[in-house]
Amino acid sequence: MKLRLCSAVAAGLWLFLVLPARLNGAEPAYEAKPDHPFFQAFAPRKAPAPAGLVLREGDRLAICGDSITEQRMYSRIIETYLTVCVPELKITTRQFGWSGETAPGFLVRMTNDVLRFRPTLATTCYGMNDHGYRRYEAPIGAKYREAMTAIVRAFTNAGARVILGSPGCVGPKVAWTRATQEEMNLSLCELRNLGIEIAQAEGVGFADVFWPMLKATFFATQRYGDVYQLPGRDGVHPDWAGSFVMAYSFLKALGLNGDIGTITADLQAIQATASPGHEVKGFADGELRITSQRYPFCATGEINKDTTIRSGMTLVPFNAELNRFILVVTNAAAPRYIVTWGSGYRSYTREQLAKGVNLAEDFALNPFSEAFDRVDAAVAAKQAYETRQVKTLMHGDEGRADMEATVALTEKARQFYVDALAAAMVPVTHTIKITAQSP
Repeated sequence: MKLRLCSAVAAGLWLFLVLPARLNGAEPAYEAKPDHPFFQAFAPRKAPAPAGLVLREGDRLAICGDSITEQRMYSRIIETYLTVCVPELKITTRQFGWSGETAPGFLVRMTNDVLRFRPTLATTCYGMNDHGYRRYEAPIGAKYREAMTAIVRAFTNAGARVILGSPGCVGPKVAWTRATQEEMNLSLCELRNLGIEIAQAEGVGFADVFWPMLKATFFATQRYGDVYQLPGRDGVHPDWAGSFVMAYSFLKALGLNGDIGTITADLQAIQATASPGHEVKGFADGELRITSQRYPFCATGEINKDTTIRSGMTLVPFNAELNRFILVVTNAAAPRYIVTWGSGYRSYTREQLAKGVNLAEDFALNPFSEAFDRVDAAVAAKQAYETRQVKTLMHGDEGRADMEATVALTEKARQFYVDALAAAMVPVTHTIKITAQSP
């Protein structure tokens, strides 16, 4: 009898931990799938959308994850975006990536390494190592659910809000396993679905990294060929294009609306206005002079290379959803106009200009590019030090000898990089010239 009771309890626990939840007694909704055999085996639960802006002014953001986070690629994109695109929010960011880490591993170190810095908002990205690079089994999900639930509760108990990120996907070949790409991605999809359940049960946000990345992986190969490996050359660690897709997913989960700015020029009245974050300094002879406190996100590079951010922009609707720097021209007399911005120019119809054109999308190289690169370089240097601070010093001989003294000293050293980042973010004055195009 005791054995039967234990078996019944174990079965009930397995059902609670592993089977997809039916919230409020309703069947779960699922994401629409592209009509191709590649996607048919997958059953991705419908990811919840954020209810407005998650960020609050002055938030201290902690970006947590495994070696994919420690690469400081998607985390760098996120921090650079928050610095230049929404500077009015005054978000400060730290990255806490640790190679080889699983959710249980992070749970062990999060109090010492992360919570001591009092984050008000945290993103997590675990599951890649947790799935063991093999076919999904119930104990994998149970262990992941237990650890991620504990992580979320530790953050919320410390006063931090959470965006629980799903793992990404893997490429066609991962050298250290015999599992197939589909077996591993089905396993990662299960952890993604569990992540949705955990986020909903705990009342926190969710970032769907897996499904956008899996779709982008497939369509990138269709578009650019088999040499293009969005999940990375080793099948796990994405380069800049894949990291950009990851960053896009987290930025969407933060509820950002993507309105970088709108410049409106009335050619008949010779008047111009700008949205907050930008100031029109002059408008004469079709030339606008503007000073901007907010930057669009800038990226150059070949669009068919998985090593460039610009290529990642072709795989997700980033510019349309998160990077809109719009020029609107009204009362235009000519059928077409040349818009010159920095060293580049584009031709638009009168109707296109009246509707509004996205300069951030159309001008890869633009007057913000140099200033943007300086900010991005400062973010890169700061995040590199944050890895050294936690992994090398706090977990090295210095930390073992005196953790509190090591933290205090490294915080003073880190402040140099924080100050350098603040100094790099300066207003940009630029001109937009609107010229009637000859027939």
